[in-house]
Amino acid sequence: MVTEALNDGYDVVVIGGGAAGLNGALMLARARRSVVVIDAGAPRNASAAGVHGLLAREGVPPAELLRRGREEVRGYGGHVASGEVTNATREDEWFTVALADGRSVRARRLLVTTGLVDELPAVPGLRERWGHDVLHCPYCHGWEVRDRAIGVLASGPMSVHQALLFRQWSDDVTFFSHTMVPPTGEQAEQLAARGIRVVDGAVTSLELAGRRLTGIRLVDGTLVERDALVVGPRMVARAEFLAQLGLKPVEHPSGVGEHIACDATGRTDVPGVWVAGNVTDLTAQVGAAAAAGAAAAAHINADLVAEETQLAVAAYRDR
Repeated sequence: MVTEALNDGYDVVVIGGGAAGLNGALMLARARRSVVVIDAGAPRNASAAGVHGLLAREGVPPAELLRRGREEVRGYGGHVASGEVTNATREDEWFTVALADGRSVRARRLLVTTGLVDELPAVPGLRERWGHDVLHCPYCHGWEVRDRAIGVLASGPMSVHQALLFRQWSDDVTFFSHTMVPPTGEQAEQLAARGIRVVDGAVTSLELAGRRLTGIRLVDGTLVERDALVVGPRMVARAEFLAQLGLKPVEHPSGVGEHIACDATGRTDVPGVWVAGNVTDLTAQVGAAAAAGAAAAAHINADLVAEETQLAVAAYRDR
């Protein structure tokens, strides 16, 4: 990535250079706003082979999508700079964003699109295969594992729901209760009705043939052959740097992790700070994140226009 020098001040600093951040910056640059994207270069979907469910860009490699996005932002006069944000503060009408390398930049508004961190179960081999044959989203990966032997590792409140979803793509789905209580009552009936086998006992490791998943090893030594494993990670917003502004992640209503709360426009409880993408919507796919970035950017521009109009009216009256 090309590192660009930072100006003294911008209308908007976008923190996070994924789909939400770049699409937000694109909208702002086209609105003739001065904008810079600060990108730490650690996209959540880096390990994935392609982005799916994105119209006219189906299967595009994540790195290629971001490369095109950065070019488009720069094409309208926006800036993109590499760097990791460590802190954000506010003094009067300006925010100051501090970077790990000692640089800082000021802005009138902030759009935070830093995404989230996937906290995976502590099973040997799972992290290494994440994004390949260890999956989480059926709409992102279901087609690629259709008609194959799929396992679902119980890891949270949505695990049974995940198993029922992946059953749409394969009639060979096994639910591993792992360290959780095996499903009972209505959930057990749902799994049985859909032909989803339930295997009790903790999972101790993944069995691989080279770089390919072949099975799931249980604590008693049993090996269950599987081609793919579905995991529901706990998802936590990347937002530590917002603490001095009074913004901290809170539990998501779904119980699957922590997010930065906002209204329907992306506006947070801190005036001047908007969020978009996975930092607030934990389950948003790339298309939804990009759309949220664009919508937040439009509201930021409208907020700036309102402020500028108010100042212009005051100056007009004082003539």
